[in-house]
Amino acid sequence: MEPTLLVITGPTGIGKTALSIGVARHFGTVILSADSRQMYREMVVGTARPSPGQLLAVPHYFIGNLSVRDYYNASRYETEVLSLLGELFRRHAVVVMTGGSMLYIDAVRKGIDDLPTVDPAIRGRLLKQFGEEGLESIQRALLEKDPVYYHRVDLKNHMRILHALEICLMTGEPYSSLLTRTTRKRDFRILTWCLDMERAELYSRINRRVDLMVEHGLEEEARRLYPLRHLPALQTVGYREWFTLFEGKGTREAVIEEIKSHTRQYARKQLTWFRRDPSVRRFDMAREEEFLPTVEKELTTWGEDYGSSLPV
Repeated sequence: MEPTLLVITGPTGIGKTALSIGVARHFGTVILSADSRQMYREMVVGTARPSPGQLLAVPHYFIGNLSVRDYYNASRYETEVLSLLGELFRRHAVVVMTGGSMLYIDAVRKGIDDLPTVDPAIRGRLLKQFGEEGLESIQRALLEKDPVYYHRVDLKNHMRILHALEICLMTGEPYSSLLTRTTRKRDFRILTWCLDMERAELYSRINRRVDLMVEHGLEEEARRLYPLRHLPALQTVGYREWFTLFEGKGTREAVIEEIKSHTRQYARKQLTWFRRDPSVRRFDMAREEEFLPTVEKELTTWGEDYGSSLPV
């Protein structure tokens, strides 16, 4: 059969990791992580990185491969994943991708527009501005440089704002004018499933997971990373809330509740993103035991026997 990328996504805390490992073991294949935070080796507890046992059970890629000091984006991820898939599909008929970073997943599924490489000096100036003057400062700068993209982007996502400003300053053109939104054809099939469940159950799982993170040392991990708090990789849920506490504001109990609230908000955003795409199949985790048979049936309807792996 044509090589197939099986994408298993969904909101944070829904159980993607365990399910994906079971699927990968069944197909005798590997997992490509599509979690933009699990790539950073210093961020373990707060990103719910797979356990050492899980990482041993199935080969994983794009986990702990970067430092928080490294600059990385969805465009680089697209390039690196496509290159790796060229190798993996020589050995496996099916490769599993799992995670909840929507932009990274769609970079592989649909492609990202070719944009100029950013000048490190420009990036440095913008990072300094963001660190010293805050989010509102770069929001105002984006409104001035590209009002179209300003009204389209998530204004709380500093990474996307910074990236758009970098391109504006590099090219002298609005970032939005360079985006074609053209889906690129891939030379492999892509089957995407978005896991879902009742909201009350999902939010309960999220709350429990945050409590477990705290028990497993999230506060201590955030404290170790506090000296690097200005880095973009650390301006994220589960870390920035602690940084505020370390600066003498708020209480520990309030921080934990904020992390839960912000994580639930992010889960809603993830679900909204994939619901807009008719090519994404939804799967109710209340029927979790039916997932693998459902995937197998879907592969079979393509009229080909996928096997377990291709000859080496």
